[in-house]
Amino acid sequence: MNDVKSRYNVIKYKDYLYIIQESITDIHPVYKNSPLNLYLLLGSQKALLIDTGCRIEPLKSIVDKLIGEKELMVLNTHAHWDHVLGNMDFKEVFIHANDSHVISKPYNVSFLKDSPYDTIKTHEKFNFLIPPAKKIRILQDGDTFNLGDLIVRVIHAPGHSPGSICLYTNKNELFTGDVAYYGEHFLPKREDFPIVLNTLEKLIKICTANEKFSLFPSHTKTPCDRELLMALKEGIEKIDNLWDARKRHAFFPAYEIKDDKFTYYISLF
Repeated sequence: MNDVKSRYNVIKYKDYLYIIQESITDIHPVYKNSPLNLYLLLGSQKALLIDTGCRIEPLKSIVDKLIGEKELMVLNTHAHWDHVLGNMDFKEVFIHANDSHVISKPYNVSFLKDSPYDTIKTHEKFNFLIPPAKKIRILQDGDTFNLGDLIVRVIHAPGHSPGSICLYTNKNELFTGDVAYYGEHFLPKREDFPIVLNTLEKLIKICTANEKFSLFPSHTKTPCDRELLMALKEGIEKIDNLWDARKRHAFFPAYEIKDDKFTYYISLF
């Protein structure tokens, strides 16, 4: 399904799994992690939308066509802007308790104002204060979504944000959000690296227990395998060895460090 009038690229990956792709790079050239991958899971009874994206244009009409008469549930893997700006178009959104305060108020995206692209006119209409979710439902580690024949379990996966979550299904799929993907990684301050590494170790153990796991990240290449988790963990563990080569990034409040597989942005705050 590719609608020439839409900025979304919709891929039917499986009978029950759609990948809805949006180009974050088309909003501001500083962001390189395109495509942004949103996921729609269709169970026999209900549907689950994983993240609502950058809202270059409204997403709901596309989702409604795909789910038919099924009840829709919507969740955010975390509260960063490129995953939540479409929340305003849905009646309620699930998010982990640790990130819920972020989406409970208008989201200030004034940092996009200097973009050379006309795509930001969508955000300009709201004076760069994007309305919040109408209703917020709180998630905790271990919560489940029963979609019928498809069960989705929440894994609290802090590090990228305090409330980051991953999702794994009874069909051996792991949706990693921004916890793991190939590309430019946004990490917390250096002293919080152990939180990130503990999360990656937990995910590696889950995937190791079943060799057939497929990983579906929220950015760039999808699907992936557990090698992504192992490579990212190894790379973060070696950042100390590269620390003297760090550079202050001109746009992000972060240090930049590169290795042969990833670029890391380490938060200053």
